[in-house]
Amino acid sequence: LFPQQSGLYEYKIFGGLADCPPKLCADVYMDLDFRKQWDQYVKELYEKTYDGEKVIYWEVKYPFPLSNRDYVYVRERREMDVDGRRIWVVLARSVSVPQCPEKPGIIRVKSYKQSLAIESDGKAGSKVYMYYFDNPGGMIPSWLVNWAAKSGVPAFLKDIQKACLNYSKRT
Repeated sequence: LFPQQSGLYEYKIFGGLADCPPKLCADVYMDLDFRKQWDQYVKELYEKTYDGEKVIYWEVKYPFPLSNRDYVYVRERREMDVDGRRIWVVLARSVSVPQCPEKPGIIRVKSYKQSLAIESDGKAGSKVYMYYFDNPGGMIPSWLVNWAAKSGVPAFLKDIQKACLNYSKRT
């Protein structure tokens, strides 16, 4: 999807993760401490409660000469039964939290949303659907943002598949 206003793509990804059952995949995706171990782009990542709402702070490493970006967002996970199919759904969106102000030298991503659905592929793996959009802000040309997202999403799926295999070894 290409909304003309921002010049940035919104992504819909359909993929498969062999040997990663859907519950394991959802568990790995939700485990922030474990993500710090397998995601090389995590600089800082934690969950805190502000006014009764669990909020995630995530600082992402960007390559030189670009400034790092950070996200402040909420997310929710549900396990659903849809006509006998078990589907794990994770929804996330950016929020503004006064107790979590912007940091100097880091650009806040104010527009972020993600939807993830995971179900069994009928074998030992998962089928994954993801909708993703963020506007990284700053002075990055939209063609570069779009290229990074286009190459980063397949790499992310490979990374999470590898993380699932390592996660099952440590549990």
